[in-house]
Amino acid sequence: MDLKKNYETVIGLEVHVELNTKTKAFCGCMNKFGEEPNTFICPVCLGLPGSLPVINFEMVRRAVKIGLVLNCMISDITKFDRKNYYYPDLPKAYQISQYDTPIAKNGFVEIINKDGSKKKIGIIRAHMEEDAGKLLHLTKTGQIGEAEESLVDYNRAGVPLIEIVSAPDIRTPEEAYIYLKTLRAILRYIDVSDCNMEEGSFRCDANISVRKKGEEKLGVKVEIKNMNSFRNVQKALEYEEQRQIQLLENGQKIIQETRLWDANKEKTFSMRGKEEAHDYRYFPEPDLPPIEISKEMINEIKKEIPELPVVKAQRFIKEYDLPEYDAFLLTEEKETADFFENVVKVCGEPKLSSNWIMVELLAKMNQDNIKNINEIKIKPEDLGNLILLIKKGTISGKIAKEVFTEMYKTGKDPEKIVNEKGLIQITDSKIIEEVIDKVISANQKIVDDIKGGKEKGIGFLVGQVMKETKGKANPQLVNELLKSKIYK
Repeated sequence: MDLKKNYETVIGLEVHVELNTKTKAFCGCMNKFGEEPNTFICPVCLGLPGSLPVINFEMVRRAVKIGLVLNCMISDITKFDRKNYYYPDLPKAYQISQYDTPIAKNGFVEIINKDGSKKKIGIIRAHMEEDAGKLLHLTKTGQIGEAEESLVDYNRAGVPLIEIVSAPDIRTPEEAYIYLKTLRAILRYIDVSDCNMEEGSFRCDANISVRKKGEEKLGVKVEIKNMNSFRNVQKALEYEEQRQIQLLENGQKIIQETRLWDANKEKTFSMRGKEEAHDYRYFPEPDLPPIEISKEMINEIKKEIPELPVVKAQRFIKEYDLPEYDAFLLTEEKETADFFENVVKVCGEPKLSSNWIMVELLAKMNQDNIKNINEIKIKPEDLGNLILLIKKGTISGKIAKEVFTEMYKTGKDPEKIVNEKGLIQITDSKIIEEVIDKVISANQKIVDDIKGGKEKGIGFLVGQVMKETKGKANPQLVNELLKSKIYK
């Protein structure tokens, strides 16, 4: 029996996005991932006595840009606050954040579900803050609570963050997955972050509760942490949804707590109780002045915002006559969308360009774990020229795949590969007829069967001709000549 049909799931997501500014939020230390631990630190980001923070204005600009693309209201005056709590990765024992005057609030993100339906997910607020350091727990079991020792790297302390808090408008784990992918695409398009979940520049905490259908009162909320991919967020929410429903069905209470996701066991487990909200003793940051966001600044930043993914996808459908599936897949990453348009400029074949990118190119990138299309060796103009070679009849589709593989490996121009390997398509009917005569002679029974009405045999004979010519014969011409010889 499916118990889910009697319940409604309510999900809200808190996304932390590390901004790609050159320096940290309040000091001159480099904002760079992957360096030796504790090398990009200074008295300010370590909170040493007597050090004073200075606002990184580029962080503010990026925050305004994020607020605008999330359809938020931008605050005229915004300020920073101290959020006081102790944790080993927080060297100052407080975090510079924003409390009652976030830089952006009351926005929304529109998502498109798999059935094509659209839904707006509310954005309660987007606020600026600094990141904490990073703890590495040395544990044999994978359980943080059983760690034998912990190490701390303060390189991340002070990195500028935007926290984006959604309204509890998400109703299924799949919607949560779509929302995160949509949000990530938007942020990458405006180039405020690389949004790499594996490197921690795009992190998500999920709040989930369930209630009987028809009830207005929210159920007891559970927070889930430690999810390092969109699929893990979806899986964690699916597990937690079932766990909470099962507890209610058994007459048990749901405990308000923070739980961690174990990707290996595909289940959540309790990290700590959360019966009451933390008292962070917020108060205005005394070392930083309030910031005035002028209309002139907002208008200037608006001009920097490019065509966003959903708008671009709709344009691809209209301008290039692409199916919705192609358009939305090609526009998930700005670099892929740009690559596609550059291919089309060369060959003038949108659907063929889309097919080569989605079927051949993205498959090879996925196989090699390449995330960005700009990292491959093939240039868009070369892929466009490959498609032109097929259009002109210079090479067959089968040969084109061989040429494509070589292009992917070496980055060579397709015409150069075709000439070097002698792959030009055979269109001389006399040469093809000689091969056809040879194939017919060797397969007389199949020829007789075809004449008797078993036309499937034609495909076999075409294949034999192509094999004899090493795939270089023009397939359409082979078909025509073969049929004329059989039925003469």
